[in-house]
Amino acid sequence: MDGDQMKKNLTPIASAVAMLTLSIAAQAQQVDQTTQPDQASQVVVTGIRASMQSAVNIKRNSDAVVDAVSAEDIGKLPDTDVGETLGRIPGVSVGRQFGQGSAVSVRGSDPQMTYTTLNGQTIASTGWYDQKSVDRSFNYSLLPSSLIGGIDVYKSSQADLTEGGIGGTVIVKSRKPLDMDANSGFLSAGVGKGSISTDPDKSISGLYSWKNDAHTFGVLVAGAVDHGTYIRRGLESDTTWSNDVEPSTFVQDRKTSAFNIDLQAKPTRELDMDLNYLRLVQHADNSNTNQYLFQSDSFCTSKNAAGVCTTSNTPTGLPASSYSAPFLQTWARGAEMNSDTLTFNSHYKGNGFRLDGVINTTKSDGGTTETTNYSYFNGWPALSATNPYPNVASSLPVWTGTINATGHTLLVNPSTNQSVSLANLPAMEAPQGAWATSKGPNEDKENAFQVDLTMDLDSYGLTSFKTGVRYSQHTFSKDSYQGVFASTFATNPVTVPTSSLYSGTIALGTPGWSVPKPNVGAMLANTNANITGWAEERSGYGKLEEDNTALYGMFDFAHEKYHGNFGLRYVGTNATGTAYAFDGTNIAGDIGANAGWNTKKISNSATYHYVLPSLNVAYDIDKNTIARFTASQAITRPNFDNMFLYNEAGYQDTIAGNEIFTKGSVGLKPQMASQFDLGLEYYYGKGNLLAATYYHKNINNFITTNTAINQSIGVVSPDSGKDSWTVNQYVNAGGGRIDGLELQASHSFDNGFGVSANYTLINAVAPKSSYADELNLFTQSSKNNANLVTYWQNSQYFARLAYNYRSEYMVRETGYYGNRMQQGYGQLDASAGWNITPKVRLVFEATNLTKANDVEYGVAPVDAKLSSPAQKLGYPAWSYLGEATYKVTLSAKF
Repeated sequence: MDGDQMKKNLTPIASAVAMLTLSIAAQAQQVDQTTQPDQASQVVVTGIRASMQSAVNIKRNSDAVVDAVSAEDIGKLPDTDVGETLGRIPGVSVGRQFGQGSAVSVRGSDPQMTYTTLNGQTIASTGWYDQKSVDRSFNYSLLPSSLIGGIDVYKSSQADLTEGGIGGTVIVKSRKPLDMDANSGFLSAGVGKGSISTDPDKSISGLYSWKNDAHTFGVLVAGAVDHGTYIRRGLESDTTWSNDVEPSTFVQDRKTSAFNIDLQAKPTRELDMDLNYLRLVQHADNSNTNQYLFQSDSFCTSKNAAGVCTTSNTPTGLPASSYSAPFLQTWARGAEMNSDTLTFNSHYKGNGFRLDGVINTTKSDGGTTETTNYSYFNGWPALSATNPYPNVASSLPVWTGTINATGHTLLVNPSTNQSVSLANLPAMEAPQGAWATSKGPNEDKENAFQVDLTMDLDSYGLTSFKTGVRYSQHTFSKDSYQGVFASTFATNPVTVPTSSLYSGTIALGTPGWSVPKPNVGAMLANTNANITGWAEERSGYGKLEEDNTALYGMFDFAHEKYHGNFGLRYVGTNATGTAYAFDGTNIAGDIGANAGWNTKKISNSATYHYVLPSLNVAYDIDKNTIARFTASQAITRPNFDNMFLYNEAGYQDTIAGNEIFTKGSVGLKPQMASQFDLGLEYYYGKGNLLAATYYHKNINNFITTNTAINQSIGVVSPDSGKDSWTVNQYVNAGGGRIDGLELQASHSFDNGFGVSANYTLINAVAPKSSYADELNLFTQSSKNNANLVTYWQNSQYFARLAYNYRSEYMVRETGYYGNRMQQGYGQLDASAGWNITPKVRLVFEATNLTKANDVEYGVAPVDAKLSSPAQKLGYPAWSYLGEATYKVTLSAKF
């Protein structure tokens, strides 16, 4: 079903809700609007201590197991990065990629098991990197912290929460104009730099809220822009060519912007309507430069059981034929992603009941807008009709020195100068051609409506009954295109001076030597001068459509010392997957990547239904002590990557033997958890807390890969000359278990000091058959997670130290990087501020003062069915230098 058809199907629903709202409003017009009191319930939070007190109160007063983060003040979460903020919550760990918190794991579950909402509704998101797998997790790098009023994390389920979060549900809360003073807001400007990314990072944000004197209509407008350059330096391994390792530097010009407008009307005491629009955009053009160091078998001094060279010593003074020629390449990418969400809420409170209606539409476009490659290799011939790599003959410094890969971090020690200058490169240059020129747009969208009815009760301890229906149409699509080069490209490409493709120099890898710094815009411009259009790679196309219906009923109860809720949620899903047919078709004149793919599309559909019970009970042992018990079932739908009907990798990439054909299925069942919590919480003083919670999740329907090697599929690879493929098939099989213990404490002293600490122990076991690495470890699950925050404040000054630690965890991705272990790390952050006036604040913030490195390594056994031996036996996959960042922000509220 396409987007236009979706809109048509939703039109009657939207019309009905609108008519209902207008009807309610018309019936209530006789109420005197000017005499109604202000119903705002916003608690104004104005400091670190008040923020922690607010978060503790949310936890104390909830029926479910909830932890929260509240803004210290308008426009001020405790951290500059939303991911870092979430990482302070007990049991929540954050995957950091490219210098930002991007994926959130709750209680040791896979990040795709975390469901993120804006005010309770879906936010669509995509990625910008073509080497990343496509999943259901929200990309938190899109979300600026300055526009958020608070975040609630539901770790237990209840019937009125939208399904999808086995791990937990994250509710991002925006601000509403009728909850704020008229003509209030803030302005903020900051500048920062990093210990590696030394170019200034500049940010500006602001918010303005207005409401009329009658407090019946308000408008809130907010925005934020952040622009800076991010640099990541380190060492990577590949080993698929000739035991190669690569000093690497990634450079990204990153610009993130956000705009939010909220219109709120309260024409009567009973009726409240709200229209919220949020736009998030990130431009992320980037380059990744690698200098390949080849370890000839002649100079390899040791190998591991997988046959990978672990130590080598390449001497100087050898003839060129005695060792591999050096190779330098840059992948340049244009990349961006955006997210638009429009939500209409209507609330009517009658005599003994409340009616709520929501219409939500959200859409995200992203992916790589264009990828190109510029490479240089000593010994490649000059341009000719038979040479597909134009103008790459160069005089790079040959590799001499030692490489040690016996630990988790690569150690590279050159014995000669390895720096590259423009003098080492050819004078004129052109891109690498069709094999390395592509684009991969993705689109994620959902249209949904929801109606909820709450009726007050006063019988047998029941206080209310809540019921509702939610319907959504969710579509995710991906495409892949290859550049079509001019017919004259092989013999007469459009070249430019090589010097125009670079601007200055950058340090490469560690210990680091210098190479020319890529100019991404110039590389893309030269590539576009050589192509005449784009051809669809039919293997890269996929579309998934889900019609989701949910019905629920939930009772709230309170009797003497007990309070809580219980209920049932019905979930029904009809999923359809569409792809091009793979039937051995070969079309004359088509691009090589389409060998075997028909131009006709096929579709498969499947349906499933679940009834999910939930129970949340809180018992007040005394006025300060609460015992909690929860039990529920929850689901997480299969990952998009597992549902796409077909996927192909390794074909026509110049590397023989790595051709992979993968079959997905829309008939995969959701993963389902039967779970419970048992907790004890002690509250004392104002906002002080001691708490311990044991939790258990039993998860079924894991998705497993059945793998067969040396399979004939009807397509001969030009790399190997054989029809011999590794064929994967995703299926449901087996289950896993997560047990854990959360401990947390928060205490404020009378002298302005305070401390907050938490520790989570996680034992997460998954069926090893679910993963190609054959390890029974949950994806991105750390066994140990800990946070310690200390602070001091008075009316004029404040300071905060925050330490976060998580132990090692598995990272699993399709594509180039594959399966590897992320080394555990600890990060120390600090902030200090001066309230120059009650309205003006100056803040200094520093993150990762310990400069914790990013280290990943292969841990699979030697017989695991992984395409790269570098993902096995502890071989180092990559290591990047840890970066400390520093920022000064001046803000004013009014």
